[in-house]
Amino acid sequence: MVSLLVCVIVAAIIFDFINGFHDAANAIATVVSTGVLPVRTAVLIAGILNFFGAVMGTAVAKTIASGFADPAIVTQSVVLAALIGACIWNLITWWYGIPSSSSHALIGGLAGAVVAKAGVAAFKWSTLYQKVLVPLVASPLIGFAAAFVIMIGLLWFVRRRSPTVVNNASRRLQLLSACMMAFAHGSNDAQKSMGIITLALLSFVRAGHGAGVPHWVLPVGDKVPMWVVLACAAAIAAGTMGGGKRIIKTMGSKIIRITPIQGFAAETAGALTILTASQFGVPVSTTHCINACIMGVGASKRISAVRWGVAGNILTAWVLTLPLSAALAWTTMKVLALAVEN
Repeated sequence: MVSLLVCVIVAAIIFDFINGFHDAANAIATVVSTGVLPVRTAVLIAGILNFFGAVMGTAVAKTIASGFADPAIVTQSVVLAALIGACIWNLITWWYGIPSSSSHALIGGLAGAVVAKAGVAAFKWSTLYQKVLVPLVASPLIGFAAAFVIMIGLLWFVRRRSPTVVNNASRRLQLLSACMMAFAHGSNDAQKSMGIITLALLSFVRAGHGAGVPHWVLPVGDKVPMWVVLACAAAIAAGTMGGGKRIIKTMGSKIIRITPIQGFAAETAGALTILTASQFGVPVSTTHCINACIMGVGASKRISAVRWGVAGNILTAWVLTLPLSAALAWTTMKVLALAVEN
């Protein structure tokens, strides 16, 4: 039982690391594409701020740990299957440079694994609707609208200033907005792995294996242990520093050709949307938010400025992430069950 728990924790840390390099583009695509920072400097700064964002709260982690399934139903095998399914989907979309949602991959994986273990009724579909499907639609729309409004306001504010002055000021401001976006990314995404490890620890305790384990290792109530917070924060920071150049290219240049002032508007709108969601414990997709914000600033110029064909491909990945990651986790859970029986 202990060895299985260790496997789950290792898998969760690996998922968090993959989440970091898969979603690194969320924080730094625009600041790299506008030439404000080179990739290496940008990922270093983003990684550091991811870490600090991750340790600032655990509201989202608590939602993951208890909001989607009864911890009494969730075994170590269920959590492991969910993580494997999410990791496989993340690696597939990373390889093809598609900015899909790591958050939805994890939640889809958890749904598939729980259903494979205990049936359709075991998963809390109402929580999926309230905490995932509604934000799936609402958060990109809010981000799109916020970016559109911020961009229009900025253009009005700088209308009488020379392009050189505006560009130089925007480049400095974009450093600030990129830092905000990196902090926001850590505050939401790192907490998903914290929640899944906490869920595994709760399952371990409920199975009667907590005796003799140091008190600081296990959760008290719904409180996430500090070592889990620090481990997940470090993993996502390390992953972010690892890069994610494939998706940076898609987000930073293929959707629209972005300028520093557009990058500042998109990152500011995205950071505000994500930080608000983190405050209320809603596990939103940081990928969806920043993509929608980039589209919003592009649309403020003219609708045709957005390459809607690329945007359509991204939207397809958004729709497919939940069911396909669930299918991968369901299959993994069935394989693990057969392995245990044999």
